[in-house]
Amino acid sequence: MKNKPDIFIIGGGLAGLTNAILLSKSGFEVSLAERKKYPFHKVCGEYVSNEVLTLLSEMGVLPGNLNASHICKLIVSSPSGKYLEAGLTMGGFGISRYTLDEALYQIANKQGVKFITAEKITGISFSENKFSICSAAQEYQADIVIGAYGKRSNLDQKLDRKFFYNRSPYMAVKYHIRSDFAKDAIRLDNFEGGYCGLNKIEDDLYCLCYLSENRHLKKYGSIAEMERQVLMKNPFLKDVFEHSDFVWNRPETINEIAFDNKPLIENHILMCGDTAGMITPLCGNGMAMAFHAAKILSEIIINYCDNGFDHRIRIQMEQAYQQQWQKQFAFRLRTGRYIQRFFGSEILSEAVVGGLKYFPAITRYLVKQTHGSTI
Repeated sequence: MKNKPDIFIIGGGLAGLTNAILLSKSGFEVSLAERKKYPFHKVCGEYVSNEVLTLLSEMGVLPGNLNASHICKLIVSSPSGKYLEAGLTMGGFGISRYTLDEALYQIANKQGVKFITAEKITGISFSENKFSICSAAQEYQADIVIGAYGKRSNLDQKLDRKFFYNRSPYMAVKYHIRSDFAKDAIRLDNFEGGYCGLNKIEDDLYCLCYLSENRHLKKYGSIAEMERQVLMKNPFLKDVFEHSDFVWNRPETINEIAFDNKPLIENHILMCGDTAGMITPLCGNGMAMAFHAAKILSEIIINYCDNGFDHRIRIQMEQAYQQQWQKQFAFRLRTGRYIQRFFGSEILSEAVVGGLKYFPAITRYLVKQTHGSTI
C-alpha cells in the first residue's frame, strides 16, 4: 500500500485552491494546474454567503482585511421595475475573484503547493490505479486527480461528459463599475430572458454580472446593443447603465452555461465546484458552494488516504464523496433550478415579484433553501 497519494488539481478557482490549501496543510503533495496566471478576472457574481466565514478564517483569509463589503439585504425587481426587499438572515460579503483568488493562491503557494500556471491541460488518462495528465509541454503523474476547472471546458468533451453536447441557451457577462447603489445589498433585476446581479465588492467597486439567453446577442449583434434593447427596458438597469462608471473597456464573458446534472466522478476524476454542478446565478450562492464542496472532498481524501492508498480505498473514497455531495447539494441545486423557472419570463417574473412582495415569509424561506449551514 502506497503512503499518502500524490494529488493533481486541474483548475485554480475557489474549489481548486481550497482543496490545495486544505490537503497540503495535511501533508499531501499537491500540484495545481491553472491555464492563467494569477491574479485574473473571471465571470462571477462575486457575492459569498457568510456560511463560509469559519472555513476562510481557518485557511487564513479574512474578508474584512481584503476590504470586502458587508451585505445583509436582497432586492429583486421585475422587468417593469416592481421590486421586493428581504433581509438576508445569514448575510454575506462581496469581493472580486481577482482579489479573493489571489489571496488563496498566495496562501497555497506558501504552503508548498506546486503551481503549473499558463499551461493548458489537454488530456487525462487512468491506468493501473494511476493518472497521466498531459499538457502541450509535458506529462505529469498523480494518484488522485481533482477536476475543478470551472463551468465548461474542452476537457469535458475529451472526457465525453454528456452535458457538454447539450446546447445551452445562456451566456453571462460581467463588469466592474462605480455606482451610487446601496453598499449593503445584493440586487437581482429581471429582464426578458435573463437577470442581472449587482452588489458592492471591495474598495469603491461594484460587480455587475448578468445571465442572458444568447438569442438576444444573435438578434442584436453586439453586447452593447443587446443591453440597450433588452436589459435597459428594466428602469433600474437603464439607470445603472446610463449613470455608472464602467471600469473596463470590455466585459468578461462566457457562453454555453449549463445547469444540467453532471456526473460527480468521471474515470475516477473527482469533480468539484462548478465542474461538479452549478446552482443558478439567481440564487447567488455558487461561490459558497465551491468552498463547501472543496471542504467535503478534502476531508474525505484526508480521512481515507492519510495512512495509505490503494484501489480499494479509492473506491470507498469515491462512494463517500458521492454520498456527502448529494446530501449537501442535490436539494439546493434542484431548488435553484425550480426558482429560476419563475424568472427570465416577463409575465412570470412580474407575477412572482408582485406576489412575493406581500408574503415575506415565503421569500425568506426560498432564500434559506438556496443557502447552507455554517461550515
